[in-house]
Amino acid sequence: MDIKAEAAKMKLAAPELAAASIEKRNKALDLIAKALEENKEEVFAANKIDLENADKNNIAAAIKKRLKYDEVKMRDSIAGLKQLEGLVDPVGKVLLSRELDEGLVLQRISVPIGVIGVIFEARPDAMVQVASLCIKSGNCAILKGGKETANTNKVLFEIIKKSAIEAGLPEGCLLQAEQHNEIDELLACDQDVDLLIPRGSNNFVRYIMEHTKIPVMGHSSGICHIYVDEKADQELAVPVVVDAKIQYPAACNAVETVLVNRAIAEEFLPKLAKGLDEAGVKLCGTKEAADIVVAKTGLNVEIMQEDAFAKEYNDLIISLKVVSDVKEAVKHINYFGSHHTDCIITEDNASAAYFTQMVDSAGVYQNVSTRFADGFRYGFGAEVGISTGKLHARGPVGLDGLVTYKYTLKGNGQIVGDYATGKKQFHHKDI
Repeated sequence: MDIKAEAAKMKLAAPELAAASIEKRNKALDLIAKALEENKEEVFAANKIDLENADKNNIAAAIKKRLKYDEVKMRDSIAGLKQLEGLVDPVGKVLLSRELDEGLVLQRISVPIGVIGVIFEARPDAMVQVASLCIKSGNCAILKGGKETANTNKVLFEIIKKSAIEAGLPEGCLLQAEQHNEIDELLACDQDVDLLIPRGSNNFVRYIMEHTKIPVMGHSSGICHIYVDEKADQELAVPVVVDAKIQYPAACNAVETVLVNRAIAEEFLPKLAKGLDEAGVKLCGTKEAADIVVAKTGLNVEIMQEDAFAKEYNDLIISLKVVSDVKEAVKHINYFGSHHTDCIITEDNASAAYFTQMVDSAGVYQNVSTRFADGFRYGFGAEVGISTGKLHARGPVGLDGLVTYKYTLKGNGQIVGDYATGKKQFHHKDI
């Protein structure tokens, strides 16, 4: 398949999809949900082949968990589609309406971005999330999933595209890239693709950013932190940290480093270490943290150097460090973090306020698991990814992150010359 030629066709089809009614776009989501349920055995059979191939290729257990697409993930996909269907149309919103002068009206109106290329990791549920968000937001999409889930993705894409066409959307609104070499072809489509959203490893996202002229939205890593303050509820803190680590350790919003206030370290660190150890988590830490844990519990803690805190584990491994106060915690997070999601556990409002204001991340939490950083959990229906950048979209990117805007100006023959000479004046009245 010639990706460049297909992208050029899609660029021409983009205005047609952007103009499609919300009824058609919602109908597509409804049909996808029904088709997933009706064809689930075919989906599961394809996924079984992918899982068997993963075993043959000795894929890591944490990654295999991402590959699996079972009844639970199917249920979540359908729930996400239903939630997305019920959300307000993000297209055609009047964001500003201003009368520049009598009979001269300026409006800013939300519109789809156009053609979006999404290259995502080996997660079949991401195929459903990404495609459905692009459909609802009126964007054409070129979708490239990981080779580890090639069979599942193929079946899912066929279900999604067939449903979209049946709903009356343009036939060329969705395209699946299946070959690895097509990634580089996609990166060269800067004339026709408006935005790239990569989801994968740090190295992979960096590669995308460095080899394309197309704007890229996303994040290269998920080094998330939890700081346990001296005024933390320690009984609350342990299960929150454990959940943030083990609920889905391969996710970008899983916690990688726990910072503990020195005032409570002797008391709290042993409790936390036992809770993590019982959950199968390997402990790493600075010598100070390790000495406390070993002396109090006898558990093994691998000593780590300061520069090792920049590592994203994506596994049942966690880093521990003792800090003097919330200011040192914030300094550590802003230096080593990836600006993804970070949390403070405290009952002290002043510490919480300082942490919330000073931590430079897309998500800043208090007393909850970092795993809440998710478009579905935020009520976005789903997400195409999480952006740690500061332009256009930040955090879980749902519908609002997939639209931009245009200005429309309506008048009745006004000319700039009249305003330049002072014959007429602007009065800039919002209406």
